[in-house]
Amino acid sequence: MNQQQDDNHLPSDIAAALNIIEELKLNGDHQQSIEEAQKLLFENPDCVEALEEIADNFVSLDEYEKAEKACHRALKLDAESYTAKYILGFISSQRQEWKAAVSYLKSSNTIHANNPEILRCLGWALFNAAKRTQGIVILERSLNLDPDNPLTLCDLGICYMQMQNFDKSIQLLKRAMQLDPENQRVQDCFEAANAFKDQFMKMKK
Repeated sequence: MNQQQDDNHLPSDIAAALNIIEELKLNGDHQQSIEEAQKLLFENPDCVEALEEIADNFVSLDEYEKAEKACHRALKLDAESYTAKYILGFISSQRQEWKAAVSYLKSSNTIHANNPEILRCLGWALFNAAKRTQGIVILERSLNLDPDNPLTLCDLGICYMQMQNFDKSIQLLKRAMQLDPENQRVQDCFEAANAFKDQFMKMKK
């Protein structure tokens, strides 16, 4: 999750260090970003933002247990860390632990409302937790806030495909493909939606 640091409440040296950590992360230098965050944490043991960055980098490296550890430590320092709760929700979703995912993501959204990435993950988790209508509504909200996000378009397309609304699914997945033509998941889902629509139409005849 890309974070925009709120520098107003941070000393200038910590804010500058966090900007470097964030830049390294965004450039894909996750190990270096983690090392810089650990240095900052050594000098400032109560720096929640450094722990959040460590967790975010570990997620990118698929090292979920290390990410969880950093998140739980962040939450001990600040129970209102929406980033830590978002990351824990994301990890729970990846493990298909939908109930836990919904709980973490709802809490994150309560603290930091109208963030399209939190809403995307929350909508997906709700849909998979058998709260399909609520999940689609929240995914639509996420898409309204960030209309050109191929991940949201793809998630929403999959949900509509599972609801057998194939025209809507194909429309969304086509847009996702135009925005991110190299994304294999989007391509596979677009082909599946078309195939399911063909089967469905044959069955109706």
